[in-house]
Amino acid sequence: MNVEAVDTKEIIKVGVIGMGRIGLVHLEAITKAPGVTPVIVSNPTVSKAEAAAKQYNIPRFTEDAMEVITDPEVDAVWICSPSQFHAEQIKACAANGKHVFCEKPIATDLPETVEAINACNEAGVKLMIGLQRRFDQNFKRVQEAVTQKEVGEPIMIKLCSRDPSPPPASYVKGGGGIFADMAVHDLDMSRFLAGSDPIDILAIGSCHIDKTIADFEGSEKFDTASCLVRYPNGVQAMIDVCRQSSFGYDQRAEVLGTEGMIQTDNVYPNTAKIYKSHFTGNADMPYDFFLSRYNEAYVTETVAFCDSLVNDTPVPCTGEDGLVALIMAIAADKSAAENRWVTFREI
Repeated sequence: MNVEAVDTKEIIKVGVIGMGRIGLVHLEAITKAPGVTPVIVSNPTVSKAEAAAKQYNIPRFTEDAMEVITDPEVDAVWICSPSQFHAEQIKACAANGKHVFCEKPIATDLPETVEAINACNEAGVKLMIGLQRRFDQNFKRVQEAVTQKEVGEPIMIKLCSRDPSPPPASYVKGGGGIFADMAVHDLDMSRFLAGSDPIDILAIGSCHIDKTIADFEGSEKFDTASCLVRYPNGVQAMIDVCRQSSFGYDQRAEVLGTEGMIQTDNVYPNTAKIYKSHFTGNADMPYDFFLSRYNEAYVTETVAFCDSLVNDTPVPCTGEDGLVALIMAIAADKSAAENRWVTFREI
């Protein structure tokens, strides 16, 4: 695994809030990263915290997130709780002098997002937002090619994100809609690749896969969506997302430039190919979901955050990055609802 190690002379002690699916993903990454160790975990269903503590040999567990935030041994807190709790927990961390790594989003609305960012700035603690695709070696190589002008000036960006199967309706309802919940990573990636802030967006959505969500509010009723984002100098970003892909987890990117093009394809568990009279191609399907597809990226992301703490350098994914991603998702919602281009200044 190619990750740059932090200075292991200084061990960063961390607490993790939330032992659901994403919390366990981050906990696994923390245990693989050098120079960092988890000392306490929490979950409202305390049995989940206890199970994680036993699995990863963590000395303490609790049902109370504030015990993690106020623990004097903790240097930084990973916030992996449900989205509606993020902003208050970030502000509590800031008040207690704890650095923060928070899964997206910072909050579910803009005022709370700004409050949380300001709280960290005023307290002098670092706030990093979990946007793991930026740390994936494939997407990172595309971004490097754009930055280093290997394909000339960018003209067009294409991003595709399709899940292998739709989540249950109970997950979709109250989840913020397809733009904030799913496409937000692609919206952020388009900005990451463009290297500038966007101007406006046109978005549409529809329901093709799961008719049980068709009567939900706003973009929660969409399982398929497309966005066209306009950047300075006429750069266009085209994004398509869908909650079902019959052939596996579909994650691709392409940048067309004035002097060439760079693409990244799906990632497979192996490079084996089958050659037959009626078929030639990969022997197996692409990785089946983000847990396996971005396993290494989560570790690289963890190392990057810890490196910024040890060396007192800026975090690579800031609160402002999280804020812009949320603004883009909200603008996409508005565009789909009103069937028009929406400028980001409107939000």
